[in-house]
Amino acid sequence: MLYYIIKEMKKVFIIIVCFLSLSAFSGFAQKDVIQKIIALGKTDNQVMRHLDILTNRFGGRPVGSDAYDNAANWLASEYRKWGLEVEMHEAGSVPVGFNRGPWFGRMLGGDEAMTLHFVTPSYTSGTKGLQSGHVLIEPKSREEFTRMKGALKGAWVLIGGKSVGWAIDQSDNANARRDSIIAVNDEIAKKNMETRRRNREENRNDTMLPMNDEPALFLKEMKEAGILGIIQSAPVPLVALYDRSLVRDSTMTFDKLPELPDIKLDEHQYDIIKQMALERRVFELEFDIRNHFKPGPVKYHTVIGKIKGTKYPDEYVILSGHLDSFDAATGGVDCGSGLTSVVEAARLVALSGAKPKRSMLFIAFAAEEFGLLGATAWADSHKNLWDKISNVFNRDGGPLAPVKVSVHSSAYKDFVNICEPLKSIREDYPFEVTEIKEARPKPTRTGGTDASVFAIKGIPTITLQEEDVKGYNFSYMEIWHSERDLYTKSIPEYQEHAATVLAVIGLGVANLDHLISREGMYK
Repeated sequence: MLYYIIKEMKKVFIIIVCFLSLSAFSGFAQKDVIQKIIALGKTDNQVMRHLDILTNRFGGRPVGSDAYDNAANWLASEYRKWGLEVEMHEAGSVPVGFNRGPWFGRMLGGDEAMTLHFVTPSYTSGTKGLQSGHVLIEPKSREEFTRMKGALKGAWVLIGGKSVGWAIDQSDNANARRDSIIAVNDEIAKKNMETRRRNREENRNDTMLPMNDEPALFLKEMKEAGILGIIQSAPVPLVALYDRSLVRDSTMTFDKLPELPDIKLDEHQYDIIKQMALERRVFELEFDIRNHFKPGPVKYHTVIGKIKGTKYPDEYVILSGHLDSFDAATGGVDCGSGLTSVVEAARLVALSGAKPKRSMLFIAFAAEEFGLLGATAWADSHKNLWDKISNVFNRDGGPLAPVKVSVHSSAYKDFVNICEPLKSIREDYPFEVTEIKEARPKPTRTGGTDASVFAIKGIPTITLQEEDVKGYNFSYMEIWHSERDLYTKSIPEYQEHAATVLAVIGLGVANLDHLISREGMYK
């Protein structure tokens, strides 16, 4: 009897020893993988290669453009090359497609020729080849319009207001709104006429009533009169967004497209040209704007690369950025810098031979710039996963170096352990984990990034905090949505560091024995 008891005890002992050995081996293997990621990040980091391809081969990437579709297909092929599973998630469609070609403008006449500095929003009309014409200032009342309507044919018209990048709404609904404003202004004009008469006859000095001021108030009438296009003053750097009314109009077809160019001109040149027009000087503006449309609807897709988990395959860690961008430039920072660090993190994890316990998703969301549409579509179609997402690490704040992460108390120890290896990447780039001891209010509406789509659903969106560590004088708002959003604005050493940090932290969270605790995260 004693013999059998001892024999069974030996079996249990052997099992325990094997388990402990496997645990130790797993721990060593995990450390080896992390060190391999860090070594690859230092010696073979390809984040700037990805950014070069994304921005300089494909360029600006609004959804509905060939550039967006080409970039999505390229990214899917890269993920497959590294051994990731790939899904192209249909996120939505635009009623027509849009591609931007070259643009050029100049002033002819005046004191000297001037090359014009301008942009046009996406999904707005180009010129009909090279078009030249004189310049007029838009009418503000029906009386002004009647006086100048014969001169409008073949003219470029300076309109009021200051551009923030959006297109002037040329839809039927907008024209109806303008008609109602004109009707109100007509009544005001009648009252002002009576006031002027009374002032003159009775020697009074009563003030005139102000009219409603609206850029392109007589747009419909000016189009019918044959103007070439409208020109609005814009601060530098120039920002070009898109025509919201067109993109959101499900009834829009290729046959109903706007035909009037909407030019946003450098405010300094605008002021010179406006003064010349006020002086009725003889000069012309010449534009060649190659904005091209394609018949739709045009579908767009979010690209997902997946490394399947070995122990918890139905639980997830998400690393994400957005693939789309505006196209006055090439989307080098927003969100080229964010997405390519995620893409390189995927490559580093894949090439390290890591076998994460839970699945890792490297997501390039579509249509962030059109209202977080890709992230919303993905989250809404994966409601069954909300409770299984450990964290969404979204990068969309520019090409800076991650130096800190702040986490609630229930996740603090996990992140201290996960982030320990980061100290060996670069001594001059410190990394700090801080503890948030008070729960924060749960957000009730989305914000400016795809992460907010998940935050309002209660999904953790712990974000890496970033700094311009070396003082390279980076300013995101100088670049945001503007003509300066270029490859050259990204900072290579920050980008390389960010990709390595994302890979280490993302893999660390994927290898926890539990999901990141949501306890104490929100009030």
